[in-house]
Amino acid sequence: QVHLVESGGGLVQPGGSLRLSCKVSGTTLDKYPLGWFRQAPEKEREGVSCVSGSSSDLTTYYGDSVKGRFTISRDYAKNTLYLQMNNLKPDDMAVYYCSTYTHCGSDHPVYWGQGTQVTVSA
Repeated sequence: QVHLVESGGGLVQPGGSLRLSCKVSGTTLDKYPLGWFRQAPEKEREGVSCVSGSSSDLTTYYGDSVKGRFTISRDYAKNTLYLQMNNLKPDDMAVYYCSTYTHCGSDHPVYWGQGTQVTVSA
């Protein structure tokens, strides 16, 4: 069974940075497209980023609101997915979930973790 455990969230000031980690077990990073979505109170779930499952495919996808600020990456040796978040804004505040997808661009995650809270506040 696929198991995803996120970490790295916390409180950061506007303009600051955080790196989220997602430890994957029960599968390997090359089996599924992997990504992040976020959920803020009273807002719809929002896809943040996604990367193809194939180690030979470096295609990445980003939501318009995070392009140029967030970077998704994979460490196959550690079976871990990362999300580097720079220049954080108050609108980025949400619970961030690591997830698998059938394909990047899908609005329906297949597996996801328990989430990690990101708070952006002065």
